[in-house]
Amino acid sequence: MAVAFLFTAVVPAQTIYEEINSSKLGEKRKLKIQLPRSYNQNEKQNFPVIIALDGDYLFEPVAGNVDYYSYWEEMPEAIVVGIMQGGSRDYDCMYDLTNNFPIDNGAKFFEFIGLELMPWLDRKYRTAPFVMAVGHELTANFINYYLFKDPPLFNGYIVLSPDLAPGLENQIGPRLSGLSQKIFYYTATGTDDIKPLREITLELNNNLKGVNKDNISYYFDDFEGASHYSLVGKAIPSALEQIFSVFRPITRKEFDEVLLKLNTPIFDYLDNKYKTIEGLFGFKITVRENDIIAIATACEKKKDIESLEKVAKLAQKEYPHTVLGYYYLGKYYELSGDTRKAMRTYQSAYDLEEVGFITVDLLLDAADALQE
Repeated sequence: MAVAFLFTAVVPAQTIYEEINSSKLGEKRKLKIQLPRSYNQNEKQNFPVIIALDGDYLFEPVAGNVDYYSYWEEMPEAIVVGIMQGGSRDYDCMYDLTNNFPIDNGAKFFEFIGLELMPWLDRKYRTAPFVMAVGHELTANFINYYLFKDPPLFNGYIVLSPDLAPGLENQIGPRLSGLSQKIFYYTATGTDDIKPLREITLELNNNLKGVNKDNISYYFDDFEGASHYSLVGKAIPSALEQIFSVFRPITRKEFDEVLLKLNTPIFDYLDNKYKTIEGLFGFKITVRENDIIAIATACEKKKDIESLEKVAKLAQKEYPHTVLGYYYLGKYYELSGDTRKAMRTYQSAYDLEEVGFITVDLLLDAADALQE
C-alpha cells in the first residue's frame, strides 16, 4: 500500500499564561494554555480540550505529547490547559472521610473547574465538546469525582497512579456501568510505584476489567521498572495513543488485518470511521489522502468495485484539483469493463496536481495501455 505525505509550513504551538478570577476559590488561579499550531490559521475549527491538573509539572509532558501526536495526525489538535496548584494542591483535593467526596476547599475547587473554568474556556477559545482530564496521585483521585456528575463533566480520564479515597476503587466500576454516554478511561501504575498506590491501582484495574459496555473504552498499563514519577512520562503517550486510536490514519496493520478481511462494503469502513471522529470529537475533518489510498487499494484487491466508485467520487469531492479521484475512477471503469470511459478519465487529469505515487505520467501511461 502506498502512502502519500504532504508537508506544509506550520507554526509552533503557542503557550499562553493566563489568570482566572474565581469567586468559588476567592482568588485568582494561574493557568498555562497551549493552543494548537493551526489555531490562528484555521479560524472555523473548534478543538477538544485537555485539562491537566498539577499544571506545575504535568502541563509540559501533556502539552508536548499532544503537540507531537497531533503533528503526525495520531490525534486531533487540542487545547491543553494546565491548572497551577502549587501550595494549594492538598487543599484543592480535600475530601470527606465519611463519604469520600470533595469537602470544603475540595468542593470549592470542584465547582471552580465545572462552573467557572470550563465556561470561561468556552467563551474565550474555540472549544469542541470533547473534554479530557489528566491527574497524578491526589489529582488523579480528584478527577474521578466528575464521573459522578450527571452527565459527567469529562469524556476522557487519564488517571495516573491514583491516591484513591477509601472505597472509591469499588465505586468507579458500577458508575461506569451505569453511564450511557461514551467515556474513555485510562489508568496506569509501575512495578516500582509507591506500594500502597500500586496496590490500589491494581485493585481498580481488576474491578474495571469487568465493565463490558460498548460506550466505555477502558485501558490499563503496568510499566516494568517505572517509579511513581517516571511512569508519568510513559503513560501519557500511551494513553493518548490508545484513546485517540480511531482518529489516526489507517495503518498497514489495520489494512492487512481489518480491511482485507471485511465481509461488508469496504467504503462503509471509511464512512463509519469519519462519522465516529465527528461524533466523538465534535468536529468534521477532511478525509485524508492516506485513507483514501488505503481504502481504494483494498477495494482493488477485494474486487469491491462499488466501494471503489464511491471512494473515487469522494476523492474528487475532497481533492478536486488533484489526480487522486480521477485515478481511482479510471480504475473503477477498468474493473467494470468500460475501457473507453477509463481511458478518457485518465486522460482528463493531465493538468491536475499529482499526489504521491499517483503522477500524471502514471495516468497517461494507463490510458496509453488501454488504447493499445
